This record gives sequence, structure tokens and C-alpha cells, in this order.
Amino acid sequence: MKATSTPPDSSVSSTSAHATPPWGSAGSPIGVLLVNLGTPDGTDYWSMRRYLKEFLSDRRVIEVNRLLWWVVLNAIILTVRPGPKGRDYASIWNTERDEGPLLTITRAQAEKLAPRLNALDPRIRVDFAMRYGNPSIASRIKALEAQGCARILVVPLYPQYAAATTATVGDATFDVLKTMRRQPALRIAPPWPDDPAYIEALAQNLESQLAALDFEPEVILASFHGIPKSYVEKGEPYADHCRETMRLLRARMGLNENRLRLTFQSRFGREEWLTPYTDETVKALAAQGVKRLAVLTPGFVADCLETLEEIGVENRDYFLEHGGEQFAALPCLNDSPAGLDVLAHIVEQELGGWLSPLQKS
Repeated sequence: MKATSTPPDSSVSSTSAHATPPWGSAGSPIGVLLVNLGTPDGTDYWSMRRYLKEFLSDRRVIEVNRLLWWVVLNAIILTVRPGPKGRDYASIWNTERDEGPLLTITRAQAEKLAPRLNALDPRIRVDFAMRYGNPSIASRIKALEAQGCARILVVPLYPQYAAATTATVGDATFDVLKTMRRQPALRIAPPWPDDPAYIEALAQNLESQLAALDFEPEVILASFHGIPKSYVEKGEPYADHCRETMRLLRARMGLNENRLRLTFQSRFGREEWLTPYTDETVKALAAQGVKRLAVLTPGFVADCLETLEEIGVENRDYFLEHGGEQFAALPCLNDSPAGLDVLAHIVEQELGGWLSPLQKS
């Protein structure tokens, strides 16, 4: 049986055997909802088409003339792209659970985070959702509210802020609240590009993974998901967030800009995106004589299509085809102890005040 979502009547956390206090009282449950980008329900044409349509119809993701984009999306992209994208997903698919790795990892993050947060405060209920696809934000917010959660912390799993990621989680969350009679109090966790716990986790993860390689990279690339330059010109802080993360990580690792380089991946369409581009940098380094390369993806908290296939397969092939010899795609923090430390730290920090009534009792 395919597992695509958490059951609607329960969250990841176990529910206390004691009677639930009145909704909205100081003792009522507190919800924590982890939200990642999303994944299709399957790799077949129609599953991919549904997923791409939901994702690419978001006005924060694609900021172009709506009528023109509707024609391009429906007449071209949703006809042509589901097949190739489905094959890309099939190459990394979790066949045992029949789901994308992003869903598998995000579930594991929530399941492992739950007991840590329950030890902090037994009122906490942890759940997870996907912005696009399943389990939906709407279904999980309503499930948490049904358990008596009068306070919910939504945690967009993006260390660096972008309107197409963090903000669209807020959009979907507030759309749900507009439909609810018993509306919970809500907080949305801010991004954490310079948080010391995050930088330390990245550094420890990078150190351990480099030590495990059977070669020493001449260059290490830190590849972040790109966005169009026009979005930055309109006020996006994303590029600054990525650069600040890199400045702090280089300082912590004792590496200069030539050894640990910042690049941007996943550009789409003809518009200019943030540079330097990851794929062009990979090709250029190999052509310049670099033989050993490692790539980490610090903007992703969980491995997904963009890390496993785009970096681990596509960019590996570029490097080898242009003269490189040894390539390593380094895993994300995922549900590692270091990764969970970061998430627990962010949640505890953002629950300030909501935990105090119980702690003082």
C-alpha cells in the first residue's frame, strides 16, 4: 500500500493518554508542522503532470504575464515535461515505499524530532507536509487543530528566504486558516541562513563527508537553488542569505573562495538567473584541469531530485565528460543527528513564550 501522507486523525507524535484540556487553554496541545517543497505521488505521466501543474501555477514561483504563462504551461510544458521529469524521478525513487526521497526523509525528520520535542514539552505534536503534492498543508493543519492544537508553529524547511519557497508556504497556510471556524494561533519560523547551530552542522557534516572520501577534492562547490535575477532586483534577500551562509561556512572551515565556491543550480527558461551557474562552473573546472571535485547543497535540508539527480547524476556526467576524474555529491543534513539538532534548535527558539505556562507550573 502506498504511503503518501500521515493519517488524518494523528500526527507523528504519540498522543497523551490524559484528557485533552479545553481548546485554547494554556495546557492544550501545541502543533509543529515541518513543510518542505513537495514531491509527485508517482513517476507516471499523469502524477507528474498534476504535480508540475500545481507547482508551476504558483504566482510566486513563476512571475510572468499570467495569460502568456497559462498558454505556455498548458500547451507546452504540461504536455512535454511530465515524461522526462518522471524518468528523472524514477532514477531516484524510493521503490520500497513507492514515494520520492524527499517525502521519505521529511517523514523521518518529523518522526525523530517528535520525541526530542516531547521531552521538552509533552504538549507538542509534530507533523509534516508538502507545499505541493501530498500530504498537503491544509490536511495537516486541520489534523493538528482536530487534536486540540490551538497554537501551531509552521517551519518552512528553507534556511535561506525566497518568496518562491518560504513565502508560498505562508500563502498556503493562511489560505487554510481562512476556511477554519476554530482558527489556531499561528507562527511561521523565519529563515536561518546565519544561525550558529546551522553553520556548525554544515561544517561538521562537510568535515565528516570529506574525511570519508577516498580522494581529496581540489575544489568544493556549494550549490544553492537559483532564482531569476529579476526577483532579487524586486527585493528578494535570497542571494544575500546564500552569500552570508557561505561567508560563515568558509570562516568556520578555514577555506577561501577559490577552494569553497558558491554556485546556483536549477535555472529554468531563458531569463537570467543568479550566477555563477553550477553546471557551467562544473564544466569549466574540468576543462581547466581540475580532476577532483566535491559538491554540497547547503540550501536543501533533505536530499531530493535537485541534489540526487541534478547534482549526483547530471553534473557528475558533465564533470567526467569534460575531463574530470573523481566527483562526489555530498548528502544533505537530512535526518542525521546534526540535521535534527538544527531543526530542534529552530523549533525551540520559535516556541518561546508558548512553552512558558507549562514550564512555570
